[in-house]
Amino acid sequence: MADSTAGKLQIYEVEESTTTTVTCIVRCVAGVVRTGQHFSIDSDTGSNMVGSPLILDWINRYERLVDFIDPPHSAKVHMSGEVVGTLERGMTLTAITVGK
Repeated sequence: MADSTAGKLQIYEVEESTTTTVTCIVRCVAGVVRTGQHFSIDSDTGSNMVGSPLILDWINRYERLVDFIDPPHSAKVHMSGEVVGTLERGMTLTAITVGK
């Protein structure tokens, strides 16, 4: 069943941001979210994404790096991509499949 639900993260706070990376406090609101996954910004919480998807580089829970989180857990995450500068509190990110 978990495979049919795309992983979703909701941004609680943007802590640090550069032109290509961002560190945020997030809450997993659906599915299982794993490091290495690609994400797009949901159209109902943000503008249409232009450029490459966001990549989830790492997840930190209670000062420990973990491979995944699931609802309703929160964590600090680090993401990279061209559109990280558009992220803000309340936006929802959905895991996507990227073709090879």
